Amino acid sequence: MRHHIKHFTRRHEPRGQFINHVKSGIGAIVSLGAVGFLSIETGMPLLIAPFGASAVLLFGQPKSPLAQPANVVGGYMIAALLSVAIMLGFPGEPVAAVIAVGVTIATMLVLRVTHPPAGAVPLVALASPFLPTELFEAVMLGSLLLVTLAVLHHLIPPRAQYPVRVE
Repeated sequence: MRHHIKHFTRRHEPRGQFINHVKSGIGAIVSLGAVGFLSIETGMPLLIAPFGASAVLLFGQPKSPLAQPANVVGGYMIAALLSVAIMLGFPGEPVAAVIAVGVTIATMLVLRVTHPPAGAVPLVALASPFLPTELFEAVMLGSLLLVTLAVLHHLIPPRAQYPVRVE
């Protein structure tokens, strides 16, 4: 039994430098603060929970395929489009939101733009008072702002290559 427990408790992430971890946390604070500020200034509900999970990837794991701009923006676009369709077709139906999560995941995988936090957008659509157009605008504007701020953030020393460049 003990032999199997170590598989669950082993750290799979490599050790990083403390300064990079602090910088990642500051990047998340600044970027989500900017999204919150824009939310206040525009009156749009931009500060949604999935963006917190996106910040983990964008600032803490910038080399991950799941954190690349095409994945972040593409994943959120797919999730927003499917969520809007579900909201219009089946307003307030929990089973529709659950199905939309599955369809969102499958579509992101097929199109190779998987961004796990985007899988929560259909649940946000169900649980919040978003109008369909508001949801789409909030998700797209917020994801574009987060990616833009991540690009700028990773130019500050200690630098990290973001987005990952493919030769």
